[in-house]
Formats: sequence, C-alpha cells, structure tokens
Amino acid sequence: MNDLDRNRGPEDPRSLPGVARPSRFRPRFHYELLVCGLRGHELIGTDARALRPIDAILAREIDGVRWHRCLRCDSWLPIPPERPPAREHPPEQTEIELPLRGRPLRDKIVLRAIAIDRAIHFVILTALAVAVFLIATDQVDLRDRFYAVLSAFHGGLGGPTDGSGGGLAHRIGDLLSQPNGRLHLIGVVLAVYAVLEGVEAVGLWMQKRWAEYLTLVATAGLLPLEIYELYERVTALKIVALIVNLAVVAYLLYAKRLFGIRGGAEAEEALRERDMGWTSLTSSSPEAYGRDLPGAGVAGSGGESRG
Repeated sequence: MNDLDRNRGPEDPRSLPGVARPSRFRPRFHYELLVCGLRGHELIGTDARALRPIDAILAREIDGVRWHRCLRCDSWLPIPPERPPAREHPPEQTEIELPLRGRPLRDKIVLRAIAIDRAIHFVILTALAVAVFLIATDQVDLRDRFYAVLSAFHGGLGGPTDGSGGGLAHRIGDLLSQPNGRLHLIGVVLAVYAVLEGVEAVGLWMQKRWAEYLTLVATAGLLPLEIYELYERVTALKIVALIVNLAVVAYLLYAKRLFGIRGGAEAEEALRERDMGWTSLTSSSPEAYGRDLPGAGVAGSGGESRG
C-alpha cells in the first residue's frame, strides 16, 4: 500500500479494492470483483488496431504494452491487440453499454438472491396447496390408506397400531381428519400465498420498485406470526427463517430507501447516477489520483464498491 492510499484510507470513495487494509471489523465487500471473477472482465477495444487520446479512459499503451481497463472492477490488464485487428479504433463512448458497478450491482445481486428465496417458497407452497386439494378431493380413501400403512409400519416395529404414535404421523392424521370445507380453505390460502411469493420473485428478479414495496409489506406483515411460532416452539429452521426475513426488511428499508427513508427514491437515483456512467469511471481513473499511469501502478487498480 502506497502513501497516497494510506492518506485516503479505506473509507475514501476512490479507495482501491484489495489494496488498502480494512480498518474496521467488517471489511468492505466488492461485488465488482466477485462478478468479474465469475463472468470475466468487461474490456473494450481489444480488437482495435490503434488507440486515440480519447480512448485513455478505456485503454493505454505504455512502453509498448497495451493496458485495458475493466469497466466493471477498474482493473488494468496487459492484453496484446488481436491479430488481425477487427476495427481501427475502440468504439465511441456513446456506443458502449456500461456494466453495472457500485450500488446498482450490489442491489441487483441482493435482490436476485431474495428473488431466489421467494421462488423456492413459491414451489413449496404450490406443492402444499396441490397436496391439500388432492386430500380434500379423496379424503376418506387417503385417510384409510394412511392409517393402514401407519398400522403396518408400527406393528412391524412392535409399536402401537391404533395411530396414537404422535409426531409427524399424528399431524398428518389431524390434517386428514379436517372437515372438507376447511381443507379447501387451507388450500386456497396456500395457493394465494404461493402466487404472492411468485409475483415477488419475478418482480425482484427484474429489479422493479413495486416488487420491493410488495416484498417489504408481505415480509413485515408475517413477522409477528413468525415470532409467535418461535415462542410456541423454538427450532433451528424457524430461527433461520426469522433472521433472513428481518435482514430482508432491514435491507429494503435502509439500503433501498423505501417509504422515503434516507431520502427515498430521489436519493436512490442520485446514488445510482454517481456509481454509474462515465463520470464514475473518470473519478476512478489514474488521473484522479494525481499522477500518470506508471507500469507498476496500473495493474490491479480498481474502483471502490460503494455498497
């Protein structure tokens, strides 16, 4: 770590990821490096024959070596030009679609992780709803078969054969003994909840603002029930589910600024503009650090994940 990075410290918005040693207990997580590690760097102009001064923000040639900048993580990589070149110069800035970085990239990853969680809920709830409707359709026959299997199983193990074993078998027996109308009601509730989870999953995957509100309201509304269930009986699964849902609510309220918190949608859009676009790339360019681009200082440089 050089003197300039020591003076700026890890909290400076232009700090280099992986260069400055974290000074706090929780190190800053750089989503750009994660995505580039999984999907590769976003490099422009590797197929160009020559570089122009205007291309310095994308690529530079130093001592006969061409360095290309990743537009996502800001790493500079030595890559020889393609032979034969496919174009004379790198594309104009207006022709380049910049990759997500900073907070927008963080939000995409977190929202899609929540969307996957909701999609799993959708599959489970849909399966349960279908099972309840099937039970309601042929309840008597299923109950008789269940007790016959349970009696044979317990009898083979030397246990009771009257269905009084308790546990999961007792719960299934209770479900099969419910009135037909109540089973249909349970099935409808499960189906509605499954649809809600499915809508949340699709909306969050597409990063829609309305899906964030829907997820927040639905998740927060069920927290009292989860706490009550945990009070009735503590299990590891219930604890994990409660922690996950509390984290989702906290993230949506604090990080996504829903309901006007911390400036609301206007502040969210301002931060997105700060972390995206050519202005963000210019602010993390070598010139922004007050020196030219030396050979040793180019490789491995990167912009701060502002998340």
